[in-house]
Amino acid sequence: MNHLQIFTDGSVHTQLKLGYGAYLVVADLATPAALLKNTVKVKLFEQTSSTRLELQTLLWALHETMPLTVGRDTALTVYTDSQNIMSLPGRRVQLEQNNYFSSNNRRLNNYELYQEFYRLNARLNCQFVKVIGHQAFSQKDEIDKLFTLVDRASRRALRDNY
Repeated sequence: MNHLQIFTDGSVHTQLKLGYGAYLVVADLATPAALLKNTVKVKLFEQTSSTRLELQTLLWALHETMPLTVGRDTALTVYTDSQNIMSLPGRRVQLEQNNYFSSNNRRLNNYELYQEFYRLNARLNCQFVKVIGHQAFSQKDEIDKLFTLVDRASRRALRDNY
């Protein structure tokens, strides 16, 4: 079985409602972070929020990674610092039963992204792992160092452009 690791993160300018998402696909976790730095992909998202940006970035990464899994038995491990993404697999039944409406009968803001998340997650063999962002370098393991690449890329893109 093939195994791919996907690291995703985003950085948003809340007043302008735009942000940059970044992702990195790694086939071999033994690859030094320095060699992977230039393979991080970054994309601008408009009319977004921090929660929405994390989902948009993940969906973008999954769509772009899908061709690498076609015809192969591939497991994906997604590393994120988004609590919302981490909670989505466990919330599926309730969200679908409520037709993506809140308890006060309002449609959830990101319902269409949640639907897309569940659709893709059903097609792909994904496991989600929570990482702690913004740790001191001395506390980082290899996974954290790889996650730092997407964290820095998204923050740098936002800082350099806005």
